[in-house]
Amino acid sequence: MRSDPSAIRPAGRYVALGDSFTEGVGDPHRLLPNGVRGWADRVADKLAKDRPGWEYANLAIRSKRLRQIMAEQLEPALAMNPTLITLYAGGNDVLDPGTSITDVLQQYEELVATLSGTGATLLLFTGYDVDVTPALRVFRRRNHLYNDGVRRIADQYDAVLVDYWSFEAYRDPRMWAPDRLHMSKAGHKYLASRVLDILGVGHSMNLLDWQPPPSQTLLQWERAQRRWVNDWVIPLVHRKIRGVTLGDTLQPRWPAPVLVPPKGGLRRLVKSRAVHDAPGK
Repeated sequence: MRSDPSAIRPAGRYVALGDSFTEGVGDPHRLLPNGVRGWADRVADKLAKDRPGWEYANLAIRSKRLRQIMAEQLEPALAMNPTLITLYAGGNDVLDPGTSITDVLQQYEELVATLSGTGATLLLFTGYDVDVTPALRVFRRRNHLYNDGVRRIADQYDAVLVDYWSFEAYRDPRMWAPDRLHMSKAGHKYLASRVLDILGVGHSMNLLDWQPPPSQTLLQWERAQRRWVNDWVIPLVHRKIRGVTLGDTLQPRWPAPVLVPPKGGLRRLVKSRAVHDAPGK
């Protein structure tokens, strides 16, 4: 059965699977679970505003590899009987030098085949060529092989492809968080707008009409590079050496389906829970 975006017009149940891309890393929000918001939350909010009655679960956790997503998120997702599924998985595997892209795509296809069998509208994403540093450009070929596989699998299983790789808006550095690997708030908003466009859901989220960013002097560029290395690269290397990730102690942000309020969305839901759980209530 072909995944038809028009099938989401009646309110249903949206389940998001994946890693930091879908968890919302780079889009901070102190009141929401795990301290982030992200494009998937924004999509859920707009779905509920467009058609009240939508439920939403987000099982994504930062740093997860494909095998972990299959082991930890697949069965819970299937048990929720979703009508809309988004999946981004494999990006962390692409950046692991010893990982076979052929093996990753084989696992990915197994996951997609199972999700496709639910009959839900299924959205799959290609990966962007993040231009963090020249040292990581060697991974572009691996990413292109991964993307070619995702496109083939999306076509084979009649999934809806979100070709994130081709979105030229992400050439602007302001679409990226300080770590240069994750989308910024603006990046998450823009991706949410593109997903909603694909689903045929109205919204008012658009990329800001930015002027070109001011040019940097060589000294400013060097300072920015040193700050990025100290704040992000060195801690990442230390975690790699210790064999730990930022997601090891985290739980899914929305582990069970929640009814999304059509007014105020998930932020309103969190605030109402906080009031209900306050002492004396």
